[in-house]
Amino acid sequence: MSRFYLLKITLKDMPRPVWRRFVVPADIKLGKLHQIIQTVMGWDNCHLHSFRVGGQEYVPNEVREYDDYGEPENRYTLASVAPNKGAKIRYQYDFGDSWDHEILVENTDYVDPDQQHPYYCVKGVRACPPEDCGGVGGYENFCEAIADPEHPEHEEIKEWYGDEFDPEHFDIDEVNEQLGVKRSSSPPTKKRTKKS
Repeated sequence: MSRFYLLKITLKDMPRPVWRRFVVPADIKLGKLHQIIQTVMGWDNCHLHSFRVGGQEYVPNEVREYDDYGEPENRYTLASVAPNKGAKIRYQYDFGDSWDHEILVENTDYVDPDQQHPYYCVKGVRACPPEDCGGVGGYENFCEAIADPEHPEHEEIKEWYGDEFDPEHFDIDEVNEQLGVKRSSSPPTKKRTKKS
């Protein structure tokens, strides 16, 4: 029987916290964990990434081909690099914008009696920054400019991004749907039974 981990991933150095709590199998390969992180956080998976545990780096083949360092991520499972509750993993996405995340192992034997899918999001707060907005500093400027029609960069940012942006928005059901989860993440409502 599979074991499951409960993880909390936090985007570091943000002006207001952006985090997700999610469940994955203990034996998930780091390459697949990367794909799940991209979905739960809201990234578009169009940049390189790496994992770091202690002094060891784990990277995809594309990074190893470019610069031969680190261990190949698909040779390692989550449980093999972070076997204990409380373990921390650094996950970096987009080496240019340098989005640093901390993954905390909250539980190594998580049980959910309603679990119908091997990975799903449990909770989260706030929107992920848009891709290629320039890291934390660029994101702060982006939020100011898109929210203020009087900002000198408002029109340029709006044209680049192409839509409204709400930094407070997070839709857990949308994330779980992207992961393939068929049930709503909202708490079930209790049905009243009639007494005969």
